[in-house]
Amino acid sequence: MVQIAVLGYGTVGSGVVEVINTNQEIVNKNAGDEINIKYVLDLRDFPGDPVQEKIVHDYEVIINDPEIKVVVEVMGGTNPAYTFVKRALESGKSVCTSNKELVAKHGTELLEIAREKNINFLFEASCGGGIPIIRPLNTSLTADDIDEISGILNGTTNYILSKMADDGADFDVVLKDAQEKGYAERNPAADIEGWDACRKIAILSSVATGKYVDFQDVYTEGITEITAADIKYAKAWGASIKLLATSRKTAEGICAMVSPVMIDRNHPLYSVNDVFNAIFVHGNVLGNAMFYGSGAGKLPTASAVVSDVVDAVKHIDTNVMPGWSSEKLDLIPVGDVESRFFVRMKGSCQEKLTKAEEVFGTVDARELAEVDGEFGFITEKMTEAEYQEKAEKLDDILGMIRVRF
Repeated sequence: MVQIAVLGYGTVGSGVVEVINTNQEIVNKNAGDEINIKYVLDLRDFPGDPVQEKIVHDYEVIINDPEIKVVVEVMGGTNPAYTFVKRALESGKSVCTSNKELVAKHGTELLEIAREKNINFLFEASCGGGIPIIRPLNTSLTADDIDEISGILNGTTNYILSKMADDGADFDVVLKDAQEKGYAERNPAADIEGWDACRKIAILSSVATGKYVDFQDVYTEGITEITAADIKYAKAWGASIKLLATSRKTAEGICAMVSPVMIDRNHPLYSVNDVFNAIFVHGNVLGNAMFYGSGAGKLPTASAVVSDVVDAVKHIDTNVMPGWSSEKLDLIPVGDVESRFFVRMKGSCQEKLTKAEEVFGTVDARELAEVDGEFGFITEKMTEAEYQEKAEKLDDILGMIRVRF
């Protein structure tokens, strides 16, 4: 029997307990041993819940128990999660976590400790919730040179953009709806400003390249400036707007960024809607592959965490998670990244198109009857720096979204 401890009995923590209890037979079979939850750490008590007999309030009980071989961290945040996880690894206990903040900020150090101790620091649930992606990158796609990872990595923002497209509603209205339905937090900044997706693409980039990608180096824009007018223009081009987190190889190096992007029906992520997530991977030999499913939620995320527990139990005293090295990968400047750009501009197309083309060259322009006093156009491909330089010559620009078609 292998004894484990769960840190945190919130949404994901209670899900981990539920998954292990519900699928005990198959979990034990796949692990090759019986897994037993000995402790659940939480500040609260849960009278009437069977878990109460396992509740402890002092982490020292767990860290000082030699029977505990695997620690599951599902507390979130970095304090005290970082301290607890580091101490667990240093004491020879493998750790499984869903905490993308912890992995993005401290993953390099924690992976190194796990390697030194010949144990494991596993984080499948940190990037795609219930979608398997870390393990495929580490094991299934190792014959390929991965040259692109693009993902819809945040269910909240995908729900908001999908709802805006379906209802023709403004951002603020749909955000309130998402909060009422529990899809968005009371303080939704981490989601709608793109920070959540930023941490996830940094982790995926680190795994794919084998070098540390600092999430603070990833250029990040959220969806707060997307309007109902933007959605109407996208539909006119047969396109949709998604918050994409992308890591891509170019001739100059690796570029990584998070931003709203207009994509058409030919893009594999076009039809990913509602709260669903998807991760598109391109390998130089494999070609295209896509991983799709529930990117968040109690049981999907808990399922991914428990799969890591199974892996850790199967490989007691054996490090199987290569992760990435401590060598930092320098991303190319965002100004060097090439794209096409959708631009909204004040005035009528008849009045201002010549002015726009004097600056941007030949553009694909549309004027929509349902959007008064403006028109939109899509530029030819250029770098971000070139776009900014050209845009500064016009004082009538209302907004910009990158285009990938």
